[in-house]
Amino acid sequence: MNRIPVVALVGRPNVGKSTLFNRMTASRAALVADRPGLTRDRHYGRARVGESHCIVIDTGGFEPVAKGGIEYQMARQARQAVLEADVVLFIVDGRQGLTGHDKDIAAELRRSARKLMVVVNKTEGMLRDTVSAEFHELGLGSPMAVSAAHGDGVRELLELSLEGLLPEPAPRVEAPDFPPPKGATPEEIPAATPAQRRIRVAVVGRPNAGKSTLINTLLGEERLIAFDQPGTTRDAVAIDFERGGRPYTMIDTAGVRRRGKVTDMVEKFSVVKTLQAIEDCNVCVLMLDALEGVAEQDANIAGYILEAGRALVVVVNKWDMLPGPQRERLKSEFDRKLHFLRFARLHMISAKTGLGVGAMMRSVDEAYSAAMRKLATPKLTRALQEAVERQQPPRRGPIRPKLRYAHQGGQNPPIVVIHGSALDNVPETYRRYLETWFREQFSLSGTPLRIEFRSGPNPYADS
Repeated sequence: MNRIPVVALVGRPNVGKSTLFNRMTASRAALVADRPGLTRDRHYGRARVGESHCIVIDTGGFEPVAKGGIEYQMARQARQAVLEADVVLFIVDGRQGLTGHDKDIAAELRRSARKLMVVVNKTEGMLRDTVSAEFHELGLGSPMAVSAAHGDGVRELLELSLEGLLPEPAPRVEAPDFPPPKGATPEEIPAATPAQRRIRVAVVGRPNAGKSTLINTLLGEERLIAFDQPGTTRDAVAIDFERGGRPYTMIDTAGVRRRGKVTDMVEKFSVVKTLQAIEDCNVCVLMLDALEGVAEQDANIAGYILEAGRALVVVVNKWDMLPGPQRERLKSEFDRKLHFLRFARLHMISAKTGLGVGAMMRSVDEAYSAAMRKLATPKLTRALQEAVERQQPPRRGPIRPKLRYAHQGGQNPPIVVIHGSALDNVPETYRRYLETWFREQFSLSGTPLRIEFRSGPNPYADS
């Protein structure tokens, strides 16, 4: 088998699926707490098994008989994971014992899973044979006892579940004992060009703005639960896909409410996950709700993005549902409350119908390109000199700051370091003038730009 095998973790709520997922993938990607119903969407990760790898899917609590509501949507996600998987690990709780709910799940998995194993979790400090005995009643083979929290038996579980499914390791090619012909370097791997690099895009905003719906539209499938209820998404879920031949990772995040309204501990963890997603991404898509208008919390979220220095695209969702007379009012409200985001492209979209989504993704590419652009020192210095010729920095007392030369100090966001003398006296208004000037000269649309001043002698003055 040449492809990477897929393992799905399925079971009722709060049996330890996310803890086992984190243990298998050696990560803390899945949100974990001692309460049921925390995981809702399918969550993918990669686990190492010897010299090979497999893909692990974490799922929410499986309710086979759910007829509607969020439980039904979670069950749909779990069923899809089962269809994708080569092996389904049916997780049960060794401390609670066999339940009627477990029997309902077993009956469905018996019909749909390709390969199925029963995993008895939470068995730390217990006799494994004894705690596993009653689960033989399910008729799904010999249950395997593990402790996801302590890691007991997890490696053996992965190896046993993937027997016969892992690809054969590639044969080792011994290096020749003579030098290869000149110019023959097949072992060299060319560096990825900017168009080939995977762009990490985090979709952020207030609850119920339509973030999951947008990602589902981009993927062309109901990969995430999109439900008309605030707080449906609780974890940050990263999904790889390609569009127009370019690779992306879309990160769906939990909606961020005002700090005073965040009282639940799980919601606090969700906010932390969202802030981490902002830090780890290349481009943020800030989603506003056209029907709700521009709120103070939208400005707060934008502040997080700017503080992290991330490239930005702003979208107003549900535009097709907003009556015509209110559209101009919303645009003026955006200009008034979020005027500090004028460097970012603004798109009016409908995540549900796909209206404007293509243009939004083109702006994502543009913002990423601007954030990663390399700025040559000679060109930066010439641009700086032109800016000073057009408008000199104001005097402070008898001293006027001298701006001599500039170079790039970093990317994502671009940082322009300006050297000169008395630069501590440059006012904030002049800094903003320089930001606007450099942005225009180098077409840096969609990314923040940072200016750093460093006073001191010019090391190149005598060269």
